[in-house]
Amino acid sequence: MKLKHTVLLGAAIAGLLGSAVASADEQFIGLPSYRVGPYAAGGAGIFGGWIDYMQLINERDGGVNGVKLTWEECETEYNNARGVECYERLKKKGSTGNSVFQPVSTGITYSVLEKVAQDKIPMVTIGYGRTDAADGRVFPWVFPMITTYWSQASAIVNFMGQKEGGMDKLKGKKIGLLYHDSAYGKESHAIMDKLAAKHGFEVLKIAVAHPGNEQQSQWLQIRQAKPDYVILWGWGVMNPTAIKAAAKTGFPREKLLGVWWSGAEEDTIPAGPAAKGFIAAGFNVPGANYPVVADIKKHVYGKDKGNMEDKTRIGSVYYNRGVVHGIITVEAIRKAQEKFGKGKAMTGEQMRWGFENLNLDDARLKALGATGFMPPLKLSCADHEGPGKVKFQQWDGNQWKVITDWIDSDRPLVRGMIEESAAAYAKEKGIKPRDCSKEG
Repeated sequence: MKLKHTVLLGAAIAGLLGSAVASADEQFIGLPSYRVGPYAAGGAGIFGGWIDYMQLINERDGGVNGVKLTWEECETEYNNARGVECYERLKKKGSTGNSVFQPVSTGITYSVLEKVAQDKIPMVTIGYGRTDAADGRVFPWVFPMITTYWSQASAIVNFMGQKEGGMDKLKGKKIGLLYHDSAYGKESHAIMDKLAAKHGFEVLKIAVAHPGNEQQSQWLQIRQAKPDYVILWGWGVMNPTAIKAAAKTGFPREKLLGVWWSGAEEDTIPAGPAAKGFIAAGFNVPGANYPVVADIKKHVYGKDKGNMEDKTRIGSVYYNRGVVHGIITVEAIRKAQEKFGKGKAMTGEQMRWGFENLNLDDARLKALGATGFMPPLKLSCADHEGPGKVKFQQWDGNQWKVITDWIDSDRPLVRGMIEESAAAYAKEKGIKPRDCSKEG
């Protein structure tokens, strides 16, 4: 898949990827992207949408209060060691240093968790990463915002309860958890065990080794166990492989429920007719009929400055997820400038304040052309997650159709687990949690 690597403001091309050197009135954002390797399809869509949104802000608005956005991509190949290398390479770039690190990888998130605190660079992990980092009192530099893996699992179980006619109907059910055998996949275990105990269902955990194109034994196990539902906690090639295996073994696709890293066009199209009826969660929705996407087409692609060479992917699930990353990053810059000076580039410390004080309510989302595109988002010192909501979408054989409104997680259960886990981490590391009442 060919893509354009956009470089702004006359920056030189460094190796395979573009780089931009920021001056005092330019905001530098390091992008640890992955456009090659087994997960390239997801990375290309996300980072393409993200870059296109930043380009929109430059082209349409002249930057954020006059501050132009610049960036540099560093190829991680979704590899933890390479991710750490990229973190180190990017952190001192630009006049202020890298102002935010967003690895789009749970493994890389864990690998730099302590580094970002030492270097005072906020790490934003939208819909992935370490869930208990949502407790900002213990993890002031990490933002697993919009929704975490634990919230997602809980919302999926709530969706199952709706389908069954009530949460009490889940008692005695058997739910398969087909998970990517990595830090990402294992994030699901603790919450699923808690939910099973609360609602009286059984969880059958089945690991799939990276990259996930071998699943014969796993689906033999599923066929023998006959679960009522299977949650597909997959990534990359694992997803279409699982969908095709479900069809082959006769498992109903409407009972195969994907997480948001299993619910993109790159997961369903390769599976062909087998994918029809497959349902997946999402914290953003597909579609090019949103004003924000229309503006990208007009102001970015209309000037031949778009990042995606395959323009058919504009409006896809992963592309729109990248736009969400762009919106949140830019709005944090805008918020930080309100406190620290409009027309100035923000440091990592200032950006942390911007993220922590984000409030993307319905009115602001409407102004951004993103009503319904993502849920409203409000963060605080203690809460670095936000709403914890997801929508569900179903593949009709040609495209995704949204079939629910925003569905909540079990917030009391999830937040209780977050605080318990964060407190244990603080005790282990000798961290004194922040007193949020004293935060300005």
